[in-house]
Amino acid sequence: MTTVSSNPVDTLSITTTRLSQNIGALIEGIHISGEITDAEVEYIRTTLATHKVVAFRNQHHVDDEVQHAFAQRLGIPTLAHPTVTSRGKDHLSIEGAANSWHTDVSFVDRIPKASILRSPIIPSYGGATQWANTVAAYNKLPEPLRIFVDNLWAVHSNEFDYVSSGVERSDRQKAYHEEFVSTYYETEHPVVHLHPETGERSLLLGHFVRNFVGLRPNESADIFRILQERILKPDNTFRWQWSEGDLVIWDNHATQHYGFADFGDQKRVVRRVTLAGAVPTSINGEKSRSLLGDASHYSPIDNPRPIQNFEGDIAARPAGI
Repeated sequence: MTTVSSNPVDTLSITTTRLSQNIGALIEGIHISGEITDAEVEYIRTTLATHKVVAFRNQHHVDDEVQHAFAQRLGIPTLAHPTVTSRGKDHLSIEGAANSWHTDVSFVDRIPKASILRSPIIPSYGGATQWANTVAAYNKLPEPLRIFVDNLWAVHSNEFDYVSSGVERSDRQKAYHEEFVSTYYETEHPVVHLHPETGERSLLLGHFVRNFVGLRPNESADIFRILQERILKPDNTFRWQWSEGDLVIWDNHATQHYGFADFGDQKRVVRRVTLAGAVPTSINGEKSRSLLGDASHYSPIDNPRPIQNFEGDIAARPAGI
């Protein structure tokens, strides 16, 4: 079902269609540009906070310049990446697919609050992207597990290269990996952090996690598997098959995502802009701790303002709203 905005007059023609119960929505009626109105900005922010992933179709006019100008209306764009800068300063260009579940750039202290992605080169089949709602996953944890993770911390590092992990690397991939780890980062993050714009509790994991603080490697591996399985339950995910003119934004503080490398030897290229985010805060008020590497060149620390008209956990609401 589709719901029509009751926001100010210049958003009355905008519609939002939920794409699954727990995550994902399609916004129609907004022309992506660097000149969207303040009301449209707030509409997108509120819808993103509610659904965690929002998609736009038929934005065929969007190129690198328009994508970056649009990002500037939603926040402060970061550099393309803390280490991978040879492919451009503003956009991270990835050929292939990030064939692993992760939260973008979680190995630094200032995790991007959102990622804005488009795919200028799409294979004839495959290449979809899937997201999982880490707020809904936390809310569904049984109480004993929730009490445990509320006090758990994890070390994230860029030692894990999700783009080429688990495959035999070409010369191009080897060069990418060398650039990816050219500066080594380690950061301790709370496994449960407070969403800086909504106050929701969210699980912060993904495949940049190296270990849990104070636990043995085998214990870390077992606990990571248990928590990731909770996050990746099928009814907690949403999958998007790319078409020409698509643009997708996701809340990087409340999701993990996975790009499917199921398109054979075809070419797939995505272009990403990320927005500056806050340093995660535990439920006890402790901030994430940078152990190795300084990310200040990559991104400022965002000072977020609360989302107005935020309605909380979408999973608790009736379908169609």
